[in-house]
Amino acid sequence: MTDSRITNREKQEVQKVHTPETQPIYVPYVDISENKERIRLLADMPGVDQNSVDVTVENNVLTIEGRAHIDGPEGCQLVGREYGTGKYRRDFTLADTVDTAAIKARVNQGVLEVTLPKREAARTRKISITN
Repeated sequence: MTDSRITNREKQEVQKVHTPETQPIYVPYVDISENKERIRLLADMPGVDQNSVDVTVENNVLTIEGRAHIDGPEGCQLVGREYGTGKYRRDFTLADTVDTAAIKARVNQGVLEVTLPKREAARTRKISITN
């Protein structure tokens, strides 16, 4: 859980993963919601589009990766940037209740949405009481 007293600039540095690569790898912030049918992840990945993002599952580990590269407007020189460009990566260990064959993902304006349906057997159901 992130301390609400940390400023945005501090959050970026806290979330940065140090690697030997020339570009940093950032851990994207993710909102997770759940209902009885599915789990939904919303990952903030500014500068990423459908051609620069990968979502994979291997051994019950969901991996999201993306590469952001933002060019300034044509004919202009970039003189300031509020966030760094580079790679995003985050791994999630999935519960056995997730139907990995039915996972869906889409990206819209730098927000990756991953829908993780639950297996039918894992869904909550009401049991009727008989006399």
